[in-house]
Amino acid sequence: MSLPDHHLTEGEVRIRAFHPHWKRLIGPFFALVLIVAGSGAAIYFMPAFEYVLYARAAVAVLAVGLLTVWSFVPYLRWRNTSYVLTSHRFTISTGVLNKSTDDIPMSKVNTVSADQTLMERILGCGTLNVESAGEHGHITLRDIPKLQDVRAELFRALDDAADGEPERR
Repeated sequence: MSLPDHHLTEGEVRIRAFHPHWKRLIGPFFALVLIVAGSGAAIYFMPAFEYVLYARAAVAVLAVGLLTVWSFVPYLRWRNTSYVLTSHRFTISTGVLNKSTDDIPMSKVNTVSADQTLMERILGCGTLNVESAGEHGHITLRDIPKLQDVRAELFRALDDAADGEPERR
């Protein structure tokens, strides 16, 4: 996922690789259902008139356009956003057509904190805040699945990096 084995440095071990939580797809899924149901009903119940085929084609084209914008593009963004935690760095990769990759070296991480709303606790996700001694200084990662597990693994990786001996898995 996002960080192939040949991009790992010598002695670097992949600890966890994941996408944002699936809750990001709830809105696009409901949009898909509503657009398909609405356009299907519009095409089926359209009264017969001289240009009914053109009207049905226009509804279909409009539906495909809306599906692309409100369902397919958000799915592609979700699918092409990935987080990879290794023994040496935390990599954030985003982008569908243009790719952006940020690496946070374990040696530069200062503070890690987590926030969860009640709904996020129920769904098992949350927001991870990582402060580093880098150019940006603070990175907020929303909708991290299994937040507490990721946080614990990040702390283990930080401890191992501080000891100078990354844990082998």
